[in-house]
Amino acid sequence: MAQTGTKVLTAHVPLPLAEKVDQMAERLERSRGWIVKQALSAWLEQEEERERLTREALADVDASRVVDHQAVQAWADSLSTDEPLPAPR
Repeated sequence: MAQTGTKVLTAHVPLPLAEKVDQMAERLERSRGWIVKQALSAWLEQEEERERLTREALADVDASRVVDHQAVQAWADSLSTDEPLPAPR
């Protein structure tokens, strides 16, 4: 991630969480700020991916690319048998 500048963000976090951040920073020999930046970056990437997948799923629904509920239920029920069905498509 290219850094063009910085901005101070302030957040109040529960003491146990702050202590875990401090412990991780000490263990990794990194600053508290580095730990928080890593965690925030990972969370933002996860949320962006979740949003992308949601948009993709909604486009599939709009295009009628869906799997029948009964087919999914039959497949799920078959998973505990000796001969599970292939995943429905």
